[in-house]
Amino acid sequence: MILLSARKRLVWVALALLLCLSLLIVQFFKIQILEGERWTKQAKAQHQLLVVEPFKRGLFYSNTSMKLGHPEMPQALVVDVPKFHLFADPVNVPEPLRKEVASQISKLCDPSKVDEGHILQALSRKSRSRKLLPWLSKEEMETLLKWWYPYAKSHKIPRNALFFIQDYQRSYPFGKLLGQVLHTVRPDKDPKTRQAIPTGGLELTFNSLLQGKEGRRMLLRSPRHSMESGKILSPPEDGADVYLTINHYLQAVAEEEVAKAVQAANATSGWAIMMEPHTGEIWALAQYPWFEPMDCASYFNDPKKQEHTKVKALTDPYEPGSTMKPMTVAIALKANAELKKQGKKPLFSPLEKIATASGVFPGRSKPIRDVGHYSYLNMDMGMQKSSNIYMARLVQRIEETMGVKWFRDALQEIWGFGVKTGIELPSESPALLPTPGKLHPNGTLEWSKATPYSIAFGHNILVSSVQMLRAYAILANGGYDVKPTLVRKVIRQKRDGEAEVLLDNTLPKERKRLLDAEIVKEVVRSMKFVTKPGGSASKGDIHGYTEVGKTATTEKIIGGTYSKKDHISTFIGFAPAEEARFVLLVAVDNPEFKYTPGVGRMQFGGTCCAPAFREIGLKTLEYLGVEPDDPYGYPVGDPRRDEKKADWLNEVKQLKEIYQKWNS
Repeated sequence: MILLSARKRLVWVALALLLCLSLLIVQFFKIQILEGERWTKQAKAQHQLLVVEPFKRGLFYSNTSMKLGHPEMPQALVVDVPKFHLFADPVNVPEPLRKEVASQISKLCDPSKVDEGHILQALSRKSRSRKLLPWLSKEEMETLLKWWYPYAKSHKIPRNALFFIQDYQRSYPFGKLLGQVLHTVRPDKDPKTRQAIPTGGLELTFNSLLQGKEGRRMLLRSPRHSMESGKILSPPEDGADVYLTINHYLQAVAEEEVAKAVQAANATSGWAIMMEPHTGEIWALAQYPWFEPMDCASYFNDPKKQEHTKVKALTDPYEPGSTMKPMTVAIALKANAELKKQGKKPLFSPLEKIATASGVFPGRSKPIRDVGHYSYLNMDMGMQKSSNIYMARLVQRIEETMGVKWFRDALQEIWGFGVKTGIELPSESPALLPTPGKLHPNGTLEWSKATPYSIAFGHNILVSSVQMLRAYAILANGGYDVKPTLVRKVIRQKRDGEAEVLLDNTLPKERKRLLDAEIVKEVVRSMKFVTKPGGSASKGDIHGYTEVGKTATTEKIIGGTYSKKDHISTFIGFAPAEEARFVLLVAVDNPEFKYTPGVGRMQFGGTCCAPAFREIGLKTLEYLGVEPDDPYGYPVGDPRRDEKKADWLNEVKQLKEIYQKWNS
């Protein structure tokens, strides 16, 4: 009986053990299989942290390939510098110590970046990861860690209860240089994509290419395991780099001279844009007042300063005034060429003596006037004296012979007026080329009977500065089409070291001829009188070099009428005259309406813009190593001057004799 009882107890014990083992197996199955994913996540949340590995946004590089014989040296205009965001694991920071930790962090960091209340509030959250401070420097990070590690050890806090995540922040080695063109990115990133948010400019245009891809790193939570190490799950991919046509030296020169011009004229603003006439590469695009990317918030938060964040050479159309006159002459010469092909008589001769005493034209209630009184002018005189009446007489003949549609088509098809150039910046204006039969928003006709005569000398038409620059480039390059561009190429550097070319504007392109070479040569020859003695822009003469150019002083429309005191003044030209290396436009908006003894009337383009053209042009030619092609063309009193050998002075003398004979 005793033996049977013992066996019975053993059976019950075995059954009990089997039951316990079965329950353990069931519980194990429940935890490991049925609820495995839940407990795995919870365990990983306690011991692992997935952090992003930052990427570098693509950079912008200066064009250092311009000087022949000099190697191209990469020069970044924008760089991404390493910064660090301070995070906390609030669960591992004991509540009694949180106020002390927040206070110490605020003492060790830049007071302008720190809000102690915000830090304390973040430490009080029930969370495993809260951002305390953004965009700390490496030095600030090291200062905090030097305090934190001993403090954490002495208070038995996991040292990785505070940790840093690296990021990159935009920085500008040249400060304000090219600010409006580059723009910047906002301090905060898109919360969903974690990509930078551009504020405008090239940052916005090329945002999709500048963007990179974040990597992933696994970190371990442990008092003895540093959060700064861990397994890389996927490496980051940096954004593509944009190589600009802008040269940082020429940009700095242009910005300096534009600022001088605006300040000397006590003007509202000003800009300059320089382009290589054959390739369309923009070498400089300067504007004053400046826009400083690192201080962008102060611009966007101030309605008065917002004006300085846009590129006015693209966004602000204006009436071109007298800078339109070379375009008018070229169209008249083109009409001559077409009439000659048809076996018809040309509509005018460049040497013809055209009556310009009267400015009365059909459809105009007021006569067209010139600055001076001229009885008779030929083409060279009309260009030199910048005669409105002469240009209107040419267009009157064009209209009568070729028709209004032919004239308007020439304005658009040759010069591109009324059409965007397609330059790589947002908010470019197409400006306005009037269309016959089309109405303005106020219900008036865009093209009236008097419109073509006004367009002849740059009124009743709106252009952007980049459109006018392109028009002059056509004259400078011999009559070929050209597309303005700010970008030479876009390249993405892969992790294996291979460079992937995403865009290449440096490759040779087929160019369409827009004007016959003979026409261009005739117009350029006539324009050479403008910057010489007797011309309207002698202050634009680049001493030692040949150049051509044209000045304009356009009245602005204030309250629906032309203002006699508010102007936009410009000078456009290129140098050297025969084989131009650049085309340059300088504009000054709202120069002071006054006369300065020894200087002249400040509102005139020949006074406030031409000197800036001369200085920028001279420094550009010297920088490029272009040998002077007019070594005797210096001002009176300069020992290098030789009137007999200087370029175009004999032609000027001969023209003056004819002019005096006709207008005595």
